[in-house]
Amino acid sequence: MTRDITPAGWPATGAVDEAFAEVRASFDRFCLAAGIEALGTMMEADVTAACGPRHGRDAARRAHRWGRTQGRIGFHGGKIEVERPRVRGVDGGEVTIPSWETAAQEDWLGRWAMNLMLINVSTRRFGRAVRLPEGHVPAPPGPGVSKSAASRRFVALSAARLADFMAADLSALDLLVVQIDGMHLGDDLVLVAAIGVDGEGNKHPLALVEGATQNAATVQALLDNLVSRGLDPTVPTLFIADGVKALSKAIRRTFGSAAAIQRCQIHKARNIMERLPKDRVLRQAWELDDADKAEKLIRNLARRLDQQCPGVAASILEGLDEILTVVRLKLPKELRRSLACTNIAENMMGTIRRVTRNAERWRDAGMALRWGAAGMIEANKGFRRLKAHKQLSVLRAALQAHHDRMTIKLVAHVSRAA
Repeated sequence: MTRDITPAGWPATGAVDEAFAEVRASFDRFCLAAGIEALGTMMEADVTAACGPRHGRDAARRAHRWGRTQGRIGFHGGKIEVERPRVRGVDGGEVTIPSWETAAQEDWLGRWAMNLMLINVSTRRFGRAVRLPEGHVPAPPGPGVSKSAASRRFVALSAARLADFMAADLSALDLLVVQIDGMHLGDDLVLVAAIGVDGEGNKHPLALVEGATQNAATVQALLDNLVSRGLDPTVPTLFIADGVKALSKAIRRTFGSAAAIQRCQIHKARNIMERLPKDRVLRQAWELDDADKAEKLIRNLARRLDQQCPGVAASILEGLDEILTVVRLKLPKELRRSLACTNIAENMMGTIRRVTRNAERWRDAGMALRWGAAGMIEANKGFRRLKAHKQLSVLRAALQAHHDRMTIKLVAHVSRAA
């Protein structure tokens, strides 16, 4: 025997009862009707709180009922018309109903549109993605699921998220590592992004700027934004970047010549290996725990190649000090593997490429920034803690020791020059 578990005081309303009778044919319609019924109950409670009981004569009431009207509200399947009460204050002005205002401002349809676009559902298929074919949910004129409507919602929401993202306060983040990398979206459009790692190993997308190339001015704009939002230039930080010289130049200009900069070893190895037959000397050097021995091994390799491939030899020696920064800091091997390259930033860039796959033409830099910021926020949902996060205390101590040592050298150099 099936037991009836419906509570005795459960309200039986006509709209829900009729929809429930059709639940087998349209569960989506039933859920929508139940939601509208619940919203109606909440609005009636708000009206009673403002006007008192219906037909009551409360002298202390601050408003009175003023009929009903049709309003439009968006849910994940489109816009629908809902009948709502109207309330006027004792002074004759319209009084807002809190539950209706909250429901109208939630913008479920807009957030649903943005979510679908971030997982590469095209605007042309947005209507099919939000409505069940067999759902029979009524669609009034202008349901808000057209290609242009979905695009407008994405533009508005992504612009708001970009503004919040680029203005977020960074002073509360205990950042130890900042990775900077760039991505080409066209012949004359580059996005340069920064991502940080805090003392607990958590990853944080930090900022995004656009430029024609990864030049010093573009990177400087990125760093200036970080500093203006609370990144302290006096706190020792490890910067990890690819081989673009403009990055190192801008970092040292902003954070001082004592800043610890690690060139991405993967970028370096890729640039060299493409011009050489297989050679494991670079890998062996980077795996050494002694920076002096590693440098000697690399210099011997460059000397050996000087006659055969002079261009490659010069490329090996270029930026040698920055290539071995994590070795000079004497970090544990597990931590070195995580911090010797820009893999964290590359992972984030991969998400941006996936998110922007449907964007066939970049109208302007503002569009690229909106999509890029949306991709960075999307990537943040899948971030995990740094694998070697338990060893970050070693990095903190090493950065402080490096900063003190470099500061003493700079002071001594200035004294000798004077």
